[in-house]
Amino acid sequence: MRAPRARAEPVLRVSRIVHPVTVLGPGRRLVIWVQGCGLACAGCMSRDTWDPAGGTGLPVTALAAACRGLLVRGADGVTVSGGEPLDQAPALAALLAALRPALRHAVDILVYTGYETDEALRIGAAVLRHADAVITGRYDAARPTRLVWRGSANQSLLPLTGLGRRRYAEHLDREADPAPLEIFPDGDGLQVVGVPQRGDLRRLETGLAREGAPPRTVSWRPARPTPSSPTIPPSRRTEERDHA
Repeated sequence: MRAPRARAEPVLRVSRIVHPVTVLGPGRRLVIWVQGCGLACAGCMSRDTWDPAGGTGLPVTALAAACRGLLVRGADGVTVSGGEPLDQAPALAALLAALRPALRHAVDILVYTGYETDEALRIGAAVLRHADAVITGRYDAARPTRLVWRGSANQSLLPLTGLGRRRYAEHLDREADPAPLEIFPDGDGLQVVGVPQRGDLRRLETGLAREGAPPRTVSWRPARPTPSSPTIPPSRRTEERDHA
């Protein structure tokens, strides 16, 4: 009699992980950007996270261990962005289930998704049962907003648990002006973290050019890359069109 075949461990494709981040949810956060997005919103700031074959495929057990190693350094929350997190719902649900026991009582989980609320609750139920709050809705460049952590006015911040309601209630209608951004070194380029408002990315490019370091390629605008071109891979899936 043959032994039953062992079930394959879930693998999550990840673009990057950064800790600590303070601009994608309240407090100091561990942020995981998943790789792959089938929504491809027009004007997307994070085109580098679209390709489902990009990034790195990581077994959930190893990824959870790496995240726990960062969390012990101190964190108020975990944010999952991308890419589109719910396009990898089974693997992401397994990761959050593995992380939840390691989180302190007051450490929340926030998930971003471009799916609308009804879509997210349907296709992402396994993920959202582990989340304390979710931000839903496709990015719409025609509807700019100053609402904190949201890229366009149609996007909704929804607390899902008691912790989520306590942590996020004061932020449901809070505006950020200007929207905070963080910039980290990333190889020979820069990583821009946050939810920029209209014009922020153009001002960033202009400022870099003024300092003598103009980026040859950026992931929020289609361009033909060259081998020597520094890149600026931003780390939020919200987007911005170029404006003069």
